[in-house]
Amino acid sequence: MHHVSIRTANIHRAIAFYEQLGFEMRERFTTGYTLACWMEGWGGRIELIQIPHPKPAPDAFGDEHYVGYYHLSFDLTSVTEDLPTWLKELGDRFTTASQEQPDQIQPLKVLLEPEQQMIGDRVYEVAFIADADGLPLEMIRAMGPARGNG
Repeated sequence: MHHVSIRTANIHRAIAFYEQLGFEMRERFTTGYTLACWMEGWGGRIELIQIPHPKPAPDAFGDEHYVGYYHLSFDLTSVTEDLPTWLKELGDRFTTASQEQPDQIQPLKVLLEPEQQMIGDRVYEVAFIADADGLPLEMIRAMGPARGNG
């Protein structure tokens, strides 16, 4: 996959958010009518596109009847051995950054605290956070095979 494109109400806030996650700016450009950029991190690339007259995004996480793209999922298996600790440290980083740059960064919004989830024959830690526009991002970490499966 080349990239995932995210439309944002404020590209500068979105860039600041993804920089806190560890993404780095690669290219700034215009799409003909608006600002855009590519950022890279965690083995992938995102494209941020600023929407000049944005409308609020649907609540993909909270609306059980929502149909469409749901979330991006980031595999943190090689990044951390403990998703709850990682998420707390991320929240602390966002809190500090929001105090230093309140016009650009808000405190981290956790949509789902880390929990274990069985997917197939594996156990994962899963958590959800909201990006700068409130869009859900999943953080997932493989813990290993389910008991009795290896």
